[in-house]
Amino acid sequence: MQKNVKLLFVVNPIAGGREKKDWETAIREFFKESDYTIEFYIQTGENDKPSIQHHIERFNPGTVVAIGGDGTVKMVAEIIKESPIKLGIIPAGSANGLARELGIPVDVNEAVKIIIEGYTRKLDAIRINEEELSFHLSDIGLNALLVKYFEASKKRGLWGYGQSLLKMLWNKRQMRVTISTDGKRVKRKAYMVVLANAEKYGTGAVINPDGNVSDGEFEVVVVRKLHVVEIIKAVMARKYFHPDRIEVFRTKNAKLQFQQSYPFQVDGEYRGKIASLQARIIPGIVNVLCPVPQPPEEGKPKAQGPA
Repeated sequence: MQKNVKLLFVVNPIAGGREKKDWETAIREFFKESDYTIEFYIQTGENDKPSIQHHIERFNPGTVVAIGGDGTVKMVAEIIKESPIKLGIIPAGSANGLARELGIPVDVNEAVKIIIEGYTRKLDAIRINEEELSFHLSDIGLNALLVKYFEASKKRGLWGYGQSLLKMLWNKRQMRVTISTDGKRVKRKAYMVVLANAEKYGTGAVINPDGNVSDGEFEVVVVRKLHVVEIIKAVMARKYFHPDRIEVFRTKNAKLQFQQSYPFQVDGEYRGKIASLQARIIPGIVNVLCPVPQPPEEGKPKAQGPA
């Protein structure tokens, strides 16, 4: 069967809060002597999803490449889910959580090489309230409050993130939640509850050490205790959340019930306040292009665990 050599690039021109270089020129230069046929869709913020669907139906690409942050990646993944079309990613956002999870570099040429030479991995998704999909990390409480403040802030980058983090810590609140998973029901006090299809946030902070985007399950991670210095280290210095302060429930289905409404975010986008939700895993819903796995080097030390 002949390989489909059509690539559609979906570009968010202001991902990360600032205008980017001319992606189209750089990518056309990369492919100028190749057999690939390429097209571009530049997001406008109005009716992007149906417009992209129209481009896909007309152009019939083998791969759709998201150039932007987690919001652009999520939108493209939702459009091509349950189809043979492959998802490529060129990270261009503020945090790029899913790209970091998959090992996709921020360098545009290296990311494009993965689109050409990478291997296809099945990506799971968490269906939340039967309304939307989470491909990375969603949560209620502390981090969702951080996302809310960061979205509202005019500052971007590390400085803007640091300001939002301090504001979040000042307004922290403990929650009471009942968690029902496959065969288990518990009540907990928590500062944050995470629906985790992955291991780490876009900042590099590891919240779910056993996370795997392709294992057909997800984790409910309960952050039960809060140590301010540790939170700052985890978020800003890419450290692990200490295992004594978190509790992890591995499952395929979950229901969360809170005593009142709390901030909620999905894959880095604030969704308002909620008092309850239901979630279930949908295995292998998207074909995503990733770096080819490298065999472990002999004698190489193991990765460092929780600090």
